This record gives sequence, C-alpha cells and structure tokens, in this order.
Amino acid sequence: MSGLSKGLGKVEVTLKWDPSPMGEPDHDLDLVAATYTAEAPDGEPAYLVHFDSRSPDGTITLNQDSKTGQGFGSDEVMTLELERLADTYVRVVVGVAVQQGEGRKTFAQVPNTAVRIREGYEELSATDLTGVAGSTAATVAEFVRGETGEWHHKVVLRGFDGAPEEFPSRMGAAQQGS
Repeated sequence: MSGLSKGLGKVEVTLKWDPSPMGEPDHDLDLVAATYTAEAPDGEPAYLVHFDSRSPDGTITLNQDSKTGQGFGSDEVMTLELERLADTYVRVVVGVAVQQGEGRKTFAQVPNTAVRIREGYEELSATDLTGVAGSTAATVAEFVRGETGEWHHKVVLRGFDGAPEEFPSRMGAAQQGS
C-alpha cells in the first residue's frame, strides 16, 4: 500500500517467459487489462487495454510488448495509474493470454512464465502460472476501488480455456462459488 488507508496509486504489472527453442514457433503472451464501471462491475468491460492499444485517458498503458519472449528482464510491462482513473471505474482486472496463431498452446508449453505486480519497490504479488498450466489464458490480478475511493489489490489466479476472442469478456466475470 502507498500508506495507511491511502490505497494503491501507480502499479506495474510485468510478464516474462522463455523464448521457444530454435526452429519452433514463437511463444507470444500478452497482458490484457479490462476496466469495469460501478453500473456493471462484473459485466462487460468498459474498455480493454492490450497490444496496440491504451486506455482512452492514458491511465493504463502497455509500455513493452514482446512477441517472442526474447529480451532481458520483463517481456511485457503494463502500468496502471489507478489514482488517476475516473470515479466511474470501480474495478480493473488484469489477465495474460497465449496467442494461438500456430495452433492451441497452453501455459504448460511456455517455459518459465512469471507475473509480478508491484507498486514502486513493494511487491504485491508474484506467480509463475503453473497453477493454470492447462489454460490458454488466465486472470492474474484484480484491483478494486473501496467505498472511500482507495484502490486495493486482490491476488487472483483463474485459468481460462476457450477461444481467445472470448477471454476479454470473461476474464472479469464473477467467480462461481464466491
């Protein structure tokens, strides 16, 4: 947290993975963020941020986008300036999707995945996606606005296995049994 009862301000989500072996199709993973309004906190996202896009107000940006996993450190980096989001937005959900261009591929086929979520130097959560190894996409974090306007992080790891175009509309759906 930024301080006592202040909630979160500017958060960074990083994703990394190892490249595919020489001669094999590239592993291409993508960070995706979905925003939700007070009127539909579990409905369809108000908007999405992913490769080749950013939020309309510039509060959520994908700063780094890799199509191969070849690089030093993080392969994808997304910044969420939660404190700047309009009051209309009460929830932001972040997910990771495996591109399916070369046929069905799951997280189990992508070695050394890692997702880290930080605010400044404070690590809020980290996962290696092995808990959703058989999935083609996963929700990895939720940020929820409290009653007094402060943002809080919820650790989430929920797999999705279906058509890639379905993931953005389902990644923030209310979890069954909660």
